[in-house]
Amino acid sequence: MPAAIRLYVRYVDRFNRRIGRIVMYLIFVMIGVLLYASLSRTLFDRPLIWGVEVSQFLMVAYFLLGGAYSMQLDDHVRMDLFYTRLSPRAKAMSDVLTMLLLLVFLATLLAGGISSTSYAIKYGETNYSSWAPPLAPIKIIMTLGVALMLAQCLSTLFKDIAVLRGHPLEQTEGDKDGREEQDRKDGEGDR
Repeated sequence: MPAAIRLYVRYVDRFNRRIGRIVMYLIFVMIGVLLYASLSRTLFDRPLIWGVEVSQFLMVAYFLLGGAYSMQLDDHVRMDLFYTRLSPRAKAMSDVLTMLLLLVFLATLLAGGISSTSYAIKYGETNYSSWAPPLAPIKIIMTLGVALMLAQCLSTLFKDIAVLRGHPLEQTEGDKDGREEQDRKDGEGDR
């Protein structure tokens, strides 16, 4: 693979790994917001009009910004019944076909996200609720998450093409550490 592609893969993987490791803690923020909203309603009879919406926005940020990291770790759902029986080369071919379809889907989603985000910014779009928060911030986050997924999809496609060509791209130390850490955690869950 050309040096530019190797550089692209290295930097995209590194960037998405850092974003993913930061964003994974949003789940705890979301739990805190929901707990606070629940306690406020039950103990103090003061329901929050923003609690559920904030937790929904946090969940959207959590799974969209973390999606690229999940793809990098190969932790997305797939039909393992068939996939695990394939040779590494056949797995790479299956992944290339999947990534090509995903690229089309993500590019379409990104175009729609950019359009929707620009509309929300231009017209000050708000949510239809009693709290009525502006939707531009969450739409920006959603569009950024799709863009990160698109970049990671392209990185994964390059890695799979390299496997098909018989010259897999070498993992950087950070990639190895992230995968080894994940494998260790998976192994602990099997005990």
